[in-house]
Amino acid sequence: MPPAPPPFDPVADEVLVVGDEVAAAQAAGRPVVALESTIFSALGLPAPASGECLRRCEAAVRAGGAVPALTGVLDGRAVVGAEGDAAERLLAATHKVAARDLAVAVASGLEAGVTTVSASVTLAAAAGVAVFATGGIGGVHRGAAVTGDVSHDLVALARHPVVTVSAGAKAFLDLPRTLELLETLGVPVVGWRTDRFPAFYVRDGGLGVPHRADDAATVARLVRAQAALGHPGGVLVVNPVPAEAELDPRVVEAAIDSALADAADVVGPEVTPRVLAAIAAATGRASVDTNVALAESNAAVAAAIAGALAAGESPRLADGVDVG
Repeated sequence: MPPAPPPFDPVADEVLVVGDEVAAAQAAGRPVVALESTIFSALGLPAPASGECLRRCEAAVRAGGAVPALTGVLDGRAVVGAEGDAAERLLAATHKVAARDLAVAVASGLEAGVTTVSASVTLAAAAGVAVFATGGIGGVHRGAAVTGDVSHDLVALARHPVVTVSAGAKAFLDLPRTLELLETLGVPVVGWRTDRFPAFYVRDGGLGVPHRADDAATVARLVRAQAALGHPGGVLVVNPVPAEAELDPRVVEAAIDSALADAADVVGPEVTPRVLAAIAAATGRASVDTNVALAESNAAVAAAIAGALAAGESPRLADGVDVG
């Protein structure tokens, strides 16, 4: 009988590249925070806000004592920890890669692709990064009972042992059904210093959260307990947008209603950019500023949680970093 093939190693098999700074941090036991790249590209935010958002998020992660790990696909390899020119190439990329597309992007030698929440969580887990920061997750779309339009983000959260920090779910989704599906999938939803489920641009999406954490040590204990009990998958920590950056809920809802009516014949990935464009048109620069502010805040919270996981205790937050 021929010998069994060696186990697959994504790094050794040149499918996954871990950046030098991230690899050094992991070797030294220092905290790392994964970042998606879609939000920092033209597919997420208009220039120059996209680049500004990346700089502010990376600075927030570093201020919290962690190392940022930008994810993406470059030259047929998945990357965790893109730096310098590699990061600039991702900012200029126009190809979006979700978890279902990762293997195709690698196998086809895609030159540059930005990763969504589902792909970024998948890559973080593959690289051994325990914490991931984003803007807002996808979820169950309004009308999903007819269309079946449900984001794979929720499945990725349930599948991979990664803490995801977000400003809740995008406001145009069916938030009650999104929370219900997270419960079905077994993903703990934890409010960061809040008892309410935020809706991206809005601090209170009208729903409560089942659990609350007022410090990073509480989240770290939860993560360790979940692993010790053999419960698979990750944890969703929802962090409300900073109060000073919150948009008027009435303006947001009116823009969403109008955009969804105009996009009644659209299903899948095209819905999100259509609705976000409508909100931007209704609010001007304010929605872009809010998006940057909430992403930066999430990065700071993620750094604190990553530090607590690495140290085994709640770390002291860097001076001047507002984590909610």
